[in-house]
Amino acid sequence: MTYKSIVVTKRGGLDALQIIDNELRDPLVGEVRIRILATPVCQDDIAVRVGNRPFLAKVPFVPGYSILGVVNAIGEGVTNVVTGDFVAALTNFGGHAEYIFLAEDQLVKVPSNLDPAEAVVLILNFLVAYQILHQVAGVKPGDRVLIIGASGGVGTAFLQLGKLASLKMYGLASASKRSTLTQLDAIPIDYHTQDFVEVIQQSEPDGIDFVFNGMGDDYFERGLAVLRRGGAFVHYGGPESFLRFLLLAGKLILYNLLPNGKSIKGYGTHRGATSSFKRDWGILFKLLEDGKIKPIIAEKFPILEAAKGYALLESGQVIGNVVLVTPELL
Repeated sequence: MTYKSIVVTKRGGLDALQIIDNELRDPLVGEVRIRILATPVCQDDIAVRVGNRPFLAKVPFVPGYSILGVVNAIGEGVTNVVTGDFVAALTNFGGHAEYIFLAEDQLVKVPSNLDPAEAVVLILNFLVAYQILHQVAGVKPGDRVLIIGASGGVGTAFLQLGKLASLKMYGLASASKRSTLTQLDAIPIDYHTQDFVEVIQQSEPDGIDFVFNGMGDDYFERGLAVLRRGGAFVHYGGPESFLRFLLLAGKLILYNLLPNGKSIKGYGTHRGATSSFKRDWGILFKLLEDGKIKPIIAEKFPILEAAKGYALLESGQVIGNVVLVTPELL
């Protein structure tokens, strides 16, 4: 018996993708075989295919940063999950396939009553936003924040979680996405026609508390300009090359040495502990279960039509998330 996966065969565009057949083997000792129900498309999936990251997987590889699925078989020694359990994982690679094999300690159980397409978005995008808000920044009700890239998958997660945390939010996005920001209680700023530094300095002459940025280090100087003394700029998201990685590290060191009372902090899921992920995923699952958050799904595609999802995300027109799902969930 075989299963199919999406494989990146070379660096480049959508022509670098192929669908291949793989043997559906038995799981190894300590391993779990999962039939994938849902897996998002994220910017890192595109970046590693194109080659815009400092540390790249060797081709060929299967993209797919996170998954949610049902346990299909378990290997010897597996004790924490059983066949039929709904589980999720942060994978980095391998998610854009019909099946995946993972160690049981990578998995978190998922309430079976949740929509897989919505719940899988919590595994990366909502986790990033939640941990930055509550662990890195430690926000308090009434804090004033700027979200750069507010209409994307992580950006809309920030908006929903920031609304729950009673933050005053400014969001940077294009004019066509303004209504989404206002619906989530953010003050929209159109980066095409407005200077966000000028807008925020007029509205908040004393400065704001935090800037959350996943759009590149070219926002550092302007982001710092809108912070109050004692405020923090939190950067997440990977640099586009090893040189950019070194420049980013240098900026983090340099700006934190400046005597202006402002700080720059970095966040990446690679720094986090699995235990903290599982704890916070549990919190996020409960928020979704209670209807307090609802991930925005721009479009769903069959897993084997991943190229359509990549093309849509690369168009820059997406509000929220693009999710690949097994055909019965369409």
